[in-house]
Amino acid sequence: MTKAILVAGGAGYIGSQTCKVLHQAGYLPVTLDNLATGYAESVKWGPLVKADLRDRAVILDTIKQYDIQAAIHFAAYSLVGESTRNPAKYYDNNVSAATDFAATLVEGGVKSLVFSSTAATYGMPQTRLIAEDHPKNPINPYGASKLAFEQALHWMGQAHGLNTIVLRYFNAAGADLEGEVGESHEPETHLIPLICKAALGKSPPLTVFGTDYDTKDGTCIRDYVHVIDLATAHVAAIERLMAGGGSDAFNVGTGEGLTVMEVIKAAEEALGRPVPYSLGPRRDGDPEILVADVSKIKATLDWTPKYSDLKTLIESAAKWQQVRPY
Repeated sequence: MTKAILVAGGAGYIGSQTCKVLHQAGYLPVTLDNLATGYAESVKWGPLVKADLRDRAVILDTIKQYDIQAAIHFAAYSLVGESTRNPAKYYDNNVSAATDFAATLVEGGVKSLVFSSTAATYGMPQTRLIAEDHPKNPINPYGASKLAFEQALHWMGQAHGLNTIVLRYFNAAGADLEGEVGESHEPETHLIPLICKAALGKSPPLTVFGTDYDTKDGTCIRDYVHVIDLATAHVAAIERLMAGGGSDAFNVGTGEGLTVMEVIKAAEEALGRPVPYSLGPRRDGDPEILVADVSKIKATLDWTPKYSDLKTLIESAAKWQQVRPY
């Protein structure tokens, strides 16, 4: 019998891609989403249960109906700027509602949960490569709310035997290679889709924030990981938990950093057209370098990024921006 996995936030960017990879791996992804930021059109590989993280009765019925074996939690708010303007919104959804969801899983007998977390839990990096044991000092409510839920999961594990794998992403990018799902945020804040939209004339010129960092071209460095590689990391994590593995945390990235200008130049080459942009001042709280140490996930989950080369990242993102129906 096909094992069913409950995917909270499965109508979103990374959640929908993970549902596809779960389906390809032989699982039934059951999406739980209130469609506040996700799209019903992205739910293509299993049923959609339109509900909220706090809809206890619906979640318990869904667990029973589909015999849910494990869950993945993507259903968080994730805009750093918005979190600084409205921290209560982020704590309410990313901590309070998420904890209600985890408690309902425990009540329903689901003891394996993969949590979509973030490198924002680390705050300003103290080392060039950030390992999982790096100090956690988030500098915005978004990162703080994610860390707070990580801590709640730890104590729920102690109390209830809930086994959790936390995946701390660096910069998710790219889109499904077959163009079935992709990044459709409103507003869009991520560099690669903004570059593609600017190059395609679908948005105003890009603003490069900060040109005086201590890097090769003065722009900040980030670690970009393809959304398919992120999805495969979630499947590897789910399978480890269902095989009896204990709670753990892993970075998900490539271990290599690229400057903003390197990404822009690569996009111009890949797309064969200029990327219009202007130069702006640094944004408050932007670290100079954010690059993952990924040795732990490679060794423990036997996971390696396969689609995170810059050409694939840009070409898949641009393809999606050209054809995206929503």
